[in-house]
Amino acid sequence: MPRVMGVDSSTQSCKVIVRDAATGEELSAGRSAHPAGSEVDPEHWWVALNAAIEQAGGLAGIDAVSIAGQQHGMVALDSEGRVIRPALLWNDTRSAEAAQDLITEIGLAELVRRTGSVPVASFTATKLRWLRDHEPDNAARVAAVCLPHDWLTWRLRGYGPSGEAKLGPDLDELITDRSDASGTSYFSASANAYDRQVLAIALGHDAALPRVLKPAEAIAGPGFLVGPGAGDNASAALGLDARDGDTVVSLGTSGTVFATTATPSHDPSGYVAGFADATGGYLPLVCTLNAARVLDSIAGLLGVDHDELGRLALQAAPGAGGAVLVPYFEGERTPNLPSATASLVGLSLESTTRPNLARAAIEGMLCGLSAGVDALRELEVSLARVMLIGGAAANPAVAAIAAQVFDLPVVVPEPGEYVADGAARQASWVLTGERPTWPVRLTAAPLSDPRPIIAEQYRAAASRYLNPGS
Repeated sequence: MPRVMGVDSSTQSCKVIVRDAATGEELSAGRSAHPAGSEVDPEHWWVALNAAIEQAGGLAGIDAVSIAGQQHGMVALDSEGRVIRPALLWNDTRSAEAAQDLITEIGLAELVRRTGSVPVASFTATKLRWLRDHEPDNAARVAAVCLPHDWLTWRLRGYGPSGEAKLGPDLDELITDRSDASGTSYFSASANAYDRQVLAIALGHDAALPRVLKPAEAIAGPGFLVGPGAGDNASAALGLDARDGDTVVSLGTSGTVFATTATPSHDPSGYVAGFADATGGYLPLVCTLNAARVLDSIAGLLGVDHDELGRLALQAAPGAGGAVLVPYFEGERTPNLPSATASLVGLSLESTTRPNLARAAIEGMLCGLSAGVDALRELEVSLARVMLIGGAAANPAVAAIAAQVFDLPVVVPEPGEYVADGAARQASWVLTGERPTWPVRLTAAPLSDPRPIIAEQYRAAASRYLNPGS
């Protein structure tokens, strides 16, 4: 029985899943925590990967491995393959000013044309510019730049600093895939090529970059095949077996909306990032800062758990009696309002009830993401259904209200580790030469019941942030 291993090296932890390459049956799994913070020594990821692999039964008998991971993080290596400084992660915002500097120097429209996205503090190019401006000695030492999953794949294949890795520091053996490369802001998904001029403007000089493998291109590992890996969202799309027309709405700590499509996207507003997917296509994506923690906040305010919050919400009518929560508790990334705070409007003596507050929380969270779906539609991305995932999606009230917020059919896949699953699917693809069609089970498919009043109220309340004088 051929066995494949998928890895999700996320911000919080490393998760490993071993599956039967033919059927997709889960055979074993492992997990190991990562340290908290927005900058991390990559050695912690390597230790966690090995611990999770051991917990899953080790590499003996594994035929192919693929590693997916958090996007954007900057791993800077010197000529000896040593990490120069702790990696700056996607959630490190110190490079916000550097992002604006790149936009000013190169031009917003030109960056979107060349790289598919407007750079923000999350993206690797902005972190390199921060390094150049604030740690020039470290910037001058940079011989290669890679992303978290690139570095782990390199180490797993036996490469690394002399004395620490069997095959030594061969920087030419760094590999990556289109999806993760497209989140750097110095790679064009439509041209399938790095933009080294942008890299040099950011870092101050050129540097070695990982070779971009084709989807499912195999490369040799120590006793097993290795896949190109993927960024976390692209891997989740593959794990869900998302196809053209599928729009994934993920309700995690942050929220994401992304769709699989054969056509590249270029949004000069910066609302939609024009990423690549893990299959040779594209993954236009919208990211919000506020998602499941919105429910945490309101549930705490009402003194209930998430289940009771859902039951309360379903006691209220669509539109929550006019109560609208604009959930910018931690500012917002999309739209770009980093200093914003949340607001609760439309309250009257009649509407200020526990059910209406509970429903306003769920409607507000979903409406923020529905705006992302609308943005994809404006770019003429084909949208046929919404796949609702993440911890909050398991709440029946969230699924039911989603069927009223989104004007598309909604399905809720069974909870799972879809990033690791996507990596396992890629490993199977690498091994067999065929993209696997393992089944994705659904836990809910609520009847589509659009209630326009929900979106109308939300748009009116949210417009005040963009037009303060209105």
